[in-house]
Amino acid sequence: MSVRLKLTLSYTAFLMLASGLMLMAGWFFLTRVEHVGLRFDPGYEIPVAREFAPVAAVTMLFMLVFGLGGGWILAGRMLAPLDRITHATRTAANGSLSHRIRLPGRADEFRELADAFDAMLERLEAHVAEQQRFAANASHELRTPLAISKSLLDVARTDPHHDTTELVDRLHTVNARAIDLTEALLLLSRAQRRSFTRERVDLSLMAEEATETLLPLAEGRDVTLETGGHIAPAIGSPALLLQLITNLVQNAIVHNVPEGGTVRVHTSVRPHTVVLTVENTGAHLPPEQIATLTEPFQRGTQRTHAQHAGVGLGLAIADTITRAHDGTLTLTPRPTGGLHVTVELPAAPPAPGDP
Repeated sequence: MSVRLKLTLSYTAFLMLASGLMLMAGWFFLTRVEHVGLRFDPGYEIPVAREFAPVAAVTMLFMLVFGLGGGWILAGRMLAPLDRITHATRTAANGSLSHRIRLPGRADEFRELADAFDAMLERLEAHVAEQQRFAANASHELRTPLAISKSLLDVARTDPHHDTTELVDRLHTVNARAIDLTEALLLLSRAQRRSFTRERVDLSLMAEEATETLLPLAEGRDVTLETGGHIAPAIGSPALLLQLITNLVQNAIVHNVPEGGTVRVHTSVRPHTVVLTVENTGAHLPPEQIATLTEPFQRGTQRTHAQHAGVGLGLAIADTITRAHDGTLTLTPRPTGGLHVTVELPAAPPAPGDP
């Protein structure tokens, strides 16, 4: 049976039960209670019952028909929002995510369900669009090193006397870039799936480790690294959080002024969160460009293929890792040029023995 039919029978059964109880109460008061002034003598109870029974039967029959008809209409009106939700679900199952239910009327359980479904469709549509854009960009980025490798191999095949040392070096560079891009894509996918084990970590120690690892890169670019702050305990994946800080510091080093640049890394603690800030000198960035820097394959400056130039996924990976740890990443342009990045993560609960 359909839900509408079940509700109709339920309404009718309740109505019939209520009607039967009312008839029984009426018969009881007519024949048993003296103060109503209508108590019958025992000898007249049987004739009264014979007259009362047909009236009761007709009344119950009328209530049955009325209950079935009224219950069917009432159940249909109550379940009408579900028809719209069902239609929207089937449309979404067929691949269309652009429609919305937008259920009118007062706020009730059906309205709450419809609004939640609309919000889910909006998130799904945005996620699918983001994935499609990411897949297109990834295909384009992966096609570039493959096309370069093909061109180099074609040159080697058509020109046997070409300098093989130079060819091998260029192929090695292109292949290394393709490997870096593939590893970055795998890391991004892992962070999006949140398939990692969480444990207690100290962001200040990870900031020191990341800056020590990137110190040769900073010295080669005449960039000064400054690290400081307080112990900042958080809960998460040590490998992913280290990658997050490394990406931010490397991005700050690469996208800096040509000479005499500075990168400052600082950790701090708030009542319920821990904060990591990475600030660097550099070129002036317009606000509209800042909003796109966390999208995959977006770079703050023109595309470059120098060493450690990155594959355009550094900030995208950092943003994904931050969101996977239930945190927020904020990019703010500095008035004098460069970028101020703030990562705020939930603080770890106090460990046993902490003051």
